[in-house]
Amino acid sequence: MTTLSAPSSANSSAGRGPGAIVREIASTPGGLIGLVIVVSILACAAFAPLIATHNPDSLDIAHRFATPSAAHLFGTDQLGRDVFSRQVYGSRIAMMVALSAILAGLTAGVVLGVAAAYTTPLVERLIMTAFDAVSSFPSIILALALVAVVGPSLPMVVLIVAATLVPQFGRVVRAQVLSIINSTFIEAELVLGATKARILAFHVVPNVIAPVVVLAAMEVPVVIALEAGLSFLGLGIRPPLASWGSLLQDGYQNMSKGYTPVVVACLMLAVATLGFTLCGEALRDAIDPRARRRA
Repeated sequence: MTTLSAPSSANSSAGRGPGAIVREIASTPGGLIGLVIVVSILACAAFAPLIATHNPDSLDIAHRFATPSAAHLFGTDQLGRDVFSRQVYGSRIAMMVALSAILAGLTAGVVLGVAAAYTTPLVERLIMTAFDAVSSFPSIILALALVAVVGPSLPMVVLIVAATLVPQFGRVVRAQVLSIINSTFIEAELVLGATKARILAFHVVPNVIAPVVVLAAMEVPVVIALEAGLSFLGLGIRPPLASWGSLLQDGYQNMSKGYTPVVVACLMLAVATLGFTLCGEALRDAIDPRARRRA
């Protein structure tokens, strides 16, 4: 009996484990730099209590606006809190929001994308209309409007950011599913008696994973910037939690007392954005070398 195999968009990564993909990412200068930055930020987020030199919420009014020193590596803010420790804990908030929002948006986008491609035309029209409605607003404007209605908090920021990501994941999944189910090998599978559930499990899902993972990696810096923007405007993470956006806002309001807090906050956001962007591009090239050739 002849075995039919699907032409996968992820053929380049088939049969390779995560270690091989990581080595390929690190094989390019940009990918290596991005990987080092990403691992460093994730380590800061995971081991913040061990890395921070002070309690990030501990007040020391007697030492407000202290300059960088051995006791306070990046100085202190307007309440005498250690800036270095707050930046370290800010990485934890940034990663928590980014990973949670992307996971939620990815899950909803995959479900809706598959439903749009695999069900009736009416359901497809309804889903695509919803995607168009959400995408018609810039992400920051939609997030600002929703936060103004429901109020700022960590769970609300995660849900609102996730909602802005659903159409992007959903469209990619729908396009990928449509290209697969309209292929000749799928028609042959159906002739041989394969069920839709089998096709979905063995052909659709494996071919959707690669582009979705790449898109998720590329969305991390976008989510970090969006959360920081909301917090900078006072509509994101609420005190006393340390967010890079709120730290930037605190430093901006007190620039006349010292530039260190605002400069450090800007650098953290810039480095995180650069690192995740470089790592995402290298991941895309590792999973789909055709993207590198097209570039």
